Amino acid sequence: MNNQRGGTAAVDTAPKPDFWYGLPHGYLELDFNPTEEGVAELARQISGLPEEARDRADQAFRLYAMTALLLQKQPVAVCALGMHPDGNGEASLSVLTISVFPSGGANPLRVLASMVGDNAGGNANHGMQPIELPVGVGFLIEQVRKTVAPGVPPEGHEGPLEGSVWQGTVAVPEPRTSSIITVQLVTSAVELADDYRSVLLGTARTLTFKDPTAEADQGPGPVAPGSAAQAVQSDFG
Repeated sequence: MNNQRGGTAAVDTAPKPDFWYGLPHGYLELDFNPTEEGVAELARQISGLPEEARDRADQAFRLYAMTALLLQKQPVAVCALGMHPDGNGEASLSVLTISVFPSGGANPLRVLASMVGDNAGGNANHGMQPIELPVGVGFLIEQVRKTVAPGVPPEGHEGPLEGSVWQGTVAVPEPRTSSIITVQLVTSAVELADDYRSVLLGTARTLTFKDPTAEADQGPGPVAPGSAAQAVQSDFG
């Protein structure tokens, strides 16, 4: 557990978070609303790199800029990139996002409950299953799907390459704003799905609609069962 942060569905001059969450170890939050000054400073730093490193850094910068533009068009409140050892001496990459979807004025719990009926008989790879969270009931959806693999296809290969990814999502109803908050984790390390499921559920258990800084202002005290503090202790140590 790194720290407790707030998230909001919209950006304004002084946003008050609609929810708070914790990021697991090994995840770095991506700023997809950078200031012009921040972008200019990053470009300046890249231009000052040695020539052998400049091209690679410039490619990463362009990828970051493209990703930021795509995220700005989606209801994504949080995006974090993860890098962890995979047990074979290599790095396993994953993307963690938290998004907010309006339910159109309908009761978000009823919307999700009706989806469970439509996806009855779900298993570890498909379907939708209710789960208990500190904030109440949530719904877990998992799937292994095909997607376009990053990189340039080998010479002579027609069309882009495809690869498999594991995608896990926890959907949480938020009755106060008639919204559905989703915590989603995607990785190409399909063989590590059990580990990433634990990370996904651990993150979802830190989700809270109560400002944890208000509790901190009251001074230390006993950890209440079902509180965000207990979720942090249980899931991230």
